Amino acid sequence: MNDRKQHVIKMAKQLFIDKGYQATSIQDILEYSGISKGTFYNYFTSKNELLMAIIKSSISEREKSRDDLLVGQAPSDIETFIKQVEFQLKLNRNTGLLALFEEVMVTNDADLKHYMERNQLNNIRWIHSRFLELFGDKAQPYLYDCAIMFLGILRENIKFNQITNQTNVNISRVVRYSVKRIENIVKDVIESEDQLLSPLQLEKLIPNMNKGNESFHKQLHHLIFTIKNELNQGNNITKQMDLLDFIEEEFLDSKKPRQFLIQSALDSLKSDEQLEINGMFLKLERLLKDYFFEVESEAMKTP
Repeated sequence: MNDRKQHVIKMAKQLFIDKGYQATSIQDILEYSGISKGTFYNYFTSKNELLMAIIKSSISEREKSRDDLLVGQAPSDIETFIKQVEFQLKLNRNTGLLALFEEVMVTNDADLKHYMERNQLNNIRWIHSRFLELFGDKAQPYLYDCAIMFLGILRENIKFNQITNQTNVNISRVVRYSVKRIENIVKDVIESEDQLLSPLQLEKLIPNMNKGNESFHKQLHHLIFTIKNELNQGNNITKQMDLLDFIEEEFLDSKKPRQFLIQSALDSLKSDEQLEINGMFLKLERLLKDYFFEVESEAMKTP
């Protein structure tokens, strides 16, 4: 993403937080950002599209910082998970994003609501993925149920603590309490073998789950995450970061990942000598090559 477009996103984000999304006009954005109307429409087709870019950028930054907490830690360490959940909640609240998200959820705009609902489903996917690392394969048939229950427990505990105390909620205490409760619930559903929703039902709804198996997406995210961390040691990496983001987003957001665009991004990345010999990048290339080989093989089987 070029610097000027990023500047517009940053300025508009602050306006939306300060004034509210509905109360902010495109003219407000033009004046605050110091750009012309033509420049604005060169980047975004509407205020809605700009808001989605802001949400996407904010969530991407939040997820990267959240995942950084896992570096050097055992994925099965529940204390690390507690820190990750705390971080997400505190960041949303401290930056004013929580209020913005809540405003969007009550809007009448169908596209915006659908976009936010997809992000909520993605959060369920992340919780499910972390629960699998925390509680193991034996718990897998029940972990979507548990992920949904955990988010509900967390949300209601925060809400009623806020009402009761009439002050800022002690997020750390609420998260730790909620995680302890879900630990007991997971143990109970494993023992009782009690399942409310089939994983197959949820996977049809959750973005990216119907585009290959969960293992592929976890591998893809891990490889790109690791490559980005290695790139962070160098300079002038904006282009490489954007290309890596594009590759991951193509699998998350596109109904059919476009092989020619992904290959073009990989070729551009390979022009960087650092990446050309990077072991994790070579693994990424192989993973994507195998993915498209399987897609083509399945297509040939179809009559």
